[in-house]
Amino acid sequence: MASRAPVLVATSISKSFGPVPIVSDFSLSVRPGEAVALTGRNGAGKSTILRMLIGAVRPDEGRVEFDGQRLTETSAEVRRGMASVIDDLDFFPDLSVVEHLDLLARAHGVADPEPLVDAVLAEVELVAQSGQLPGTLSSGQRRRLALATAFVRPRRLLVLDEPEQRLDVEGVAWLAARLQAERKEGLAVVFASHDPYLVREVATREVHLGGGTGGPSAETEETIA
Repeated sequence: MASRAPVLVATSISKSFGPVPIVSDFSLSVRPGEAVALTGRNGAGKSTILRMLIGAVRPDEGRVEFDGQRLTETSAEVRRGMASVIDDLDFFPDLSVVEHLDLLARAHGVADPEPLVDAVLAEVELVAQSGQLPGTLSSGQRRRLALATAFVRPRRLLVLDEPEQRLDVEGVAWLAARLQAERKEGLAVVFASHDPYLVREVATREVHLGGGTGGPSAETEETIA
């Protein structure tokens, strides 16, 4: 794995909102088959880092590269290779759960989406709700649907912000197993989490933010066996 080129490289990225520095001089390199967990207190900059990694927020300084090219959110290559679940998604209000996933799969070039969508619906336990509108789902079901939107599209990098939110114990165990499978299949994973179990089961490296004296995003990194 060490010889494989990184999928994602962030070099000395920083971000401030107004006069307030949120992230300072943060660097990260992620290779295929690695899973990096960002941990730390609320306000340590985890979500801002993830948004910079997917191109939703532009760094004030530094750069982010995807497959060796400077990351541009609108790039077709990025859209083909990166899947993310960062915020609560604004689902299409007039599309059912299954229609929503089918549309996303087709939009991202899946040639025969129906078997994939059916399999993902079964995995996230939303088969019975497949004909419902997203607005009728419980908060936990909406979280499973949000995760399903990443799993029905092609990807080599998966970026998730606290994906365990609103999942019960069984749901977190399922998520851990799914992310383990993603990593073992050679995908790169970057996720922020407050759940020690999820970090322990999934991550190959943990980057703890806010633990040092170097600024808002001072970090310590630990390799997880």
